[in-house]
Amino acid sequence: MPALADLNLAIVGLGYVGLPLAVEFGQRRRVVGFDIDVARIAALRKGIDHTLETEADELAAATHLRFTASADDIADCNCYIVTVPTPIDAHKRPDMTPLVKASETIGRVLKRGDIVIYESTVYPGATEEVCVPILEQVSSLVFNHDFFAGYSPERINPGDKNHRLPSIRKVTSGSTQAVASLIDALYSEIITAGTFQAESIRVAEAAKVIENTQRDLNIALINELAIIFNKLGIDTEAVLEAAGTKWNFLPFRPGLVGGHCIGVDPYYLTYKAEAIGYHPQIILAGRRLNDGMGTYITAQLVKKMLQQRLQVDASRILIMGFAFKENCPDIRNTRVIDIINELRDYNCVIDVYDPWVSADEVKSHYDVSLVDAPGFGTYDAILLAVRHDQIVAMSEDTLRSFGKQGHVLYDLKNILPRGQSDLRL
Repeated sequence: MPALADLNLAIVGLGYVGLPLAVEFGQRRRVVGFDIDVARIAALRKGIDHTLETEADELAAATHLRFTASADDIADCNCYIVTVPTPIDAHKRPDMTPLVKASETIGRVLKRGDIVIYESTVYPGATEEVCVPILEQVSSLVFNHDFFAGYSPERINPGDKNHRLPSIRKVTSGSTQAVASLIDALYSEIITAGTFQAESIRVAEAAKVIENTQRDLNIALINELAIIFNKLGIDTEAVLEAAGTKWNFLPFRPGLVGGHCIGVDPYYLTYKAEAIGYHPQIILAGRRLNDGMGTYITAQLVKKMLQQRLQVDASRILIMGFAFKENCPDIRNTRVIDIINELRDYNCVIDVYDPWVSADEVKSHYDVSLVDAPGFGTYDAILLAVRHDQIVAMSEDTLRSFGKQGHVLYDLKNILPRGQSDLRL
């Protein structure tokens, strides 16, 4: 096992998680950033990050970092950090394909004494049950004798410029006590908020997966309360403002739950739980409720349109915002698509406006075409779906200018003051 000063890093996967990691380490030590996306590598070499997680000056400051799409270029490294996506499939089961492929790639260049650290969110046990056997098989090396492993879960919050990688405390772990200490010391070089060394890889994996499961359940509770209050004719935001005056009331808000973490991670935990014979109840109930919010929101909108004598069939509807969260170009697992698909079933004509996201990516991944700007006097209904700064800056008059006479304005994100929209969640 190499000494701390002798670690040569390879970051495998240069997305929202891997690139900030590569940039931080690349300011201090030799780092090779590897990604199979050739276009991504070409852009990074020009100092362009389409995720907007790093600025051009930050990329330029990482003078020890170089980018490659060739696995041969990481063969000389001795510490590999895996930051590839861990999505779910159409049946809401873990899709380990990116993790498996990354492990196979590393296995082909793995040498005696090397360390492989995983950051991708998985279920407890996945590193040692899925990834390590692949490393052993491909490399013909023996785990904890010839090579070692660790797990340090990512905590990147896309679009958040206040909580950056160095200022978020990092959980670390290793397959032996010695490698755990080495991994902890490595991350301590870049994490100013400090580290927490978990007692095992499985503990670190479990800690990560419950972070977002807890948030998912809290949002599910608020979503259910919003449904109840809507039926009672009570404004949900007014209730939350009143309840929030208590010091320990948690400030969650209702809405769509998408993204690469909160809407995905709980399924990794429930998959593992069912594999060992336990059927989760609360976690899956929360997931079902949150996954059903697109259908509920659409039903609210259609009901309001009918109440205002608007024809739903062939109506023109404007959806403002497509990213899974505000001020971020990330469209992974955005649940805005649920509303679009529901409205398509009503034979509505949908225009989607989002100044943050790539129109090509949206078209490629979701078969949705964006408009460059909303049309004036065009829409039977307008739905404010994402709290982008550009949308927040628009007044009620501006937003309503996009609608036809008698249109419905649904403020899903409570952007406008109370009373200025026709519907709120």
